[in-house]
Amino acid sequence: MPRARQLTMDELRDQCTAYLGGDGPRDTTSLLAQIPVTTVMDVYGTGGVVEELEGEVAELLGKERALFLPTGIMAQQATLRVHADRRGRASVAFHPLSHLRTHEENAFVRLHGLREVLAGSRFEPLAPVSTASLEEIKEPLGALLLELPQRDIGGYLPTWRELEAQVQWARERGAAVHMDGARLWEAAPYYAASAKKSLADVAALFDTIYVSFYKGLGGISGSCVAGDADVIDELSLWRTRHGGRPYMLWPYAASALTVLRERRNDMAKYYRRARALAKELRAIEGLDVLPDEVKSPLMHVRFGATKAQMETRVRALAQSRGIWSFARPFVSEGTRLQRYEFQVGRASMELRLDQIVEAFTQLAGHDV
Repeated sequence: MPRARQLTMDELRDQCTAYLGGDGPRDTTSLLAQIPVTTVMDVYGTGGVVEELEGEVAELLGKERALFLPTGIMAQQATLRVHADRRGRASVAFHPLSHLRTHEENAFVRLHGLREVLAGSRFEPLAPVSTASLEEIKEPLGALLLELPQRDIGGYLPTWRELEAQVQWARERGAAVHMDGARLWEAAPYYAASAKKSLADVAALFDTIYVSFYKGLGGISGSCVAGDADVIDELSLWRTRHGGRPYMLWPYAASALTVLRERRNDMAKYYRRARALAKELRAIEGLDVLPDEVKSPLMHVRFGATKAQMETRVRALAQSRGIWSFARPFVSEGTRLQRYEFQVGRASMELRLDQIVEAFTQLAGHDV
């Protein structure tokens, strides 16, 4: 008798009834529900719900204006181009694991002629940007980009004093300071708790701030950049040059406005759950948590196991408990060292803390 076909990982995930991290699966029904039937449409990115969203983001971040752009890649490259042109300096500093460097096909160079300056060591990529690493930069910069929180090193955030010092370093050298705030909403609870700083306080340190509406918040797509009015005017020109003004943007903007209003304040409880969970996970043998102090709803978990062992454990958890965990490692750091990205979200909050700890215990290879 032939053996039964093994389910693919996607098929196995679809059979699960609970999800360890994030918001769980996205579907067209839930995404379309984010667009109110009363939405006022824009034309080429002007007016309607697009203008309403831009105004709300600018107010939240304490900036003069904000501009909606369909993608974060477009948003950040164009913003850095504006800063570089204004200062006559093509060099831009950022962490070796910045999104610009790892996910954008070198577009900041090919499209804008910008030059990469690493604010950190390519040989120690998990080390965050520090004032000491900035001091090693000798050439004049057009801009310094800081990512808050930094996804690729486990959602790391600098302390408020460290952040102030890094911004001051750039200011003293005449460089603009831009925030990759794709997950800024998730950084806000840490600065509120540790330094009593609001979103606007954090944003005030920066010339420009990019925010995403699908990362963390769960919108359909899209981003905004907030800053001074004259900077946003120039950015608007680059949005057009990048082809970022389709005839209508209202479905994306309406979804963004809905999740911004409904989900932004959830980040505080996600942050508290993440910190409580990290404390429990550190006690599990064969599992590490990055960074050393979890400061956002995002963290990385590292298992001492092969890829094949981890897939077997993921399958066993799904089949025995109906809990979906991970499709694949975020990074395979060696034959027997796999690192995964874990983010507390709506789906995580539907599980008790002890259920999540038991699931990770099983993933670490222990009997539960």
